[in-house]
Amino acid sequence: MFDGSELRLVLLKLIADQPRHGYDLIREIEELTGGAYAPSPGVVYPTITMLDDMGLIEEQKAEGAKKLFAVTEAGVQHLAERAEEVTALMARLTDLGAERQRTDSASVKRAMGNLGLVLMQRFSRGEVDTETLHQIVGLIDDAAQKIERL
Repeated sequence: MFDGSELRLVLLKLIADQPRHGYDLIREIEELTGGAYAPSPGVVYPTITMLDDMGLIEEQKAEGAKKLFAVTEAGVQHLAERAEEVTALMARLTDLGAERQRTDSASVKRAMGNLGLVLMQRFSRGEVDTETLHQIVGLIDDAAQKIERL
């Protein structure tokens, strides 16, 4: 999804938005992409360490064992110098999320089309007796109720 310098900028931007810990960064990227991409801890944590070593972020006091990081003045400056690139990277994440959402809605449309096609084929073969018609209506009503409860 990203090369090393791009991931550094994305993580730095997210930390600049609000202090975060590693797992929170992974979740935020996953949320931005609609679940299409989540960087592995094996990539995120070393990148956080690198950002800290570069002086772009620093550890903050936090409750529990998780290390919370906040952006430094140098980090803010670094982001400002690369603002156009940061904007493009964040757009890439949100575009991926939007694409995922479109793809997901496409599968619902496909399933609805399949249902319509099956019903048309069934009814075009001739008369459907009352019992079969009631069963079909019952199945569709059951599916609607189950979807409504999701």
